[in-house]
Amino acid sequence: MTQATGSKKILVVDDEIDVTELVGYHLSAKGYAVDLVQDPSKVMGRIRSWQPDLVLLDIMMPGFSGIQICRMMRADPRLKEIPVIFLSARTEENDRVQGLETGADDYVCKPFSPRELILRVESVLRRRGGAGDTPVAKLRVGGVLLDAEVHAVSVRGTPVELTATEFKLLRLLMERKGRVQARDHLLTRVWNYDSKIETRTVDTHIRRLREKMGDEAELIETVRGVGYRMVDRPPQPC
Repeated sequence: MTQATGSKKILVVDDEIDVTELVGYHLSAKGYAVDLVQDPSKVMGRIRSWQPDLVLLDIMMPGFSGIQICRMMRADPRLKEIPVIFLSARTEENDRVQGLETGADDYVCKPFSPRELILRVESVLRRRGGAGDTPVAKLRVGGVLLDAEVHAVSVRGTPVELTATEFKLLRLLMERKGRVQARDHLLTRVWNYDSKIETRTVDTHIRRLREKMGDEAELIETVRGVGYRMVDRPPQPC
């Protein structure tokens, strides 16, 4: 694929050549620099050498699945911030939740329209670029400290490991401390989904986030029938 100077780089990974060529064609037409990989065993090497701005990743592939590749990316400090959009023929809610919990930024079901996929790509790149937002490097609510610059969270001074999705969810709640966030709003801002997607996705992530927050879990309040909000309380003694 031809690379335009200064264009965003997108790696398309799918073992079906028809899919990679179709997606690559439409992305190139929009001015993106595109590389195509059909062999999942070569994906990690290509990501490390090319450093794409976004990876479109099929889930069901022989050898290495997209889930495994995404996990390896999130475990690598050099690659963990690269956005990932899963492409999958699996449409069940549990499959989407598993994909997002792995750290993906979005999940697109096959068959998809190229136009919708382009919109999803643009949205993820825009979110990651922080367009229209004034980023706050460090946020503190109660005993929870979130450092956006180093992508780290600590609870009462103890580091806590969060998935990329959990981190985005917690950051949004902390940025909007005291304000109720409806489930539909959280789906739109964190997962880029509309209200047709099951809101249980939000509940599942909130539950797991609370588990990791330990004694500070009560900082995330449930607003029955609406959603969630984060409240500020004086941190308890360690």
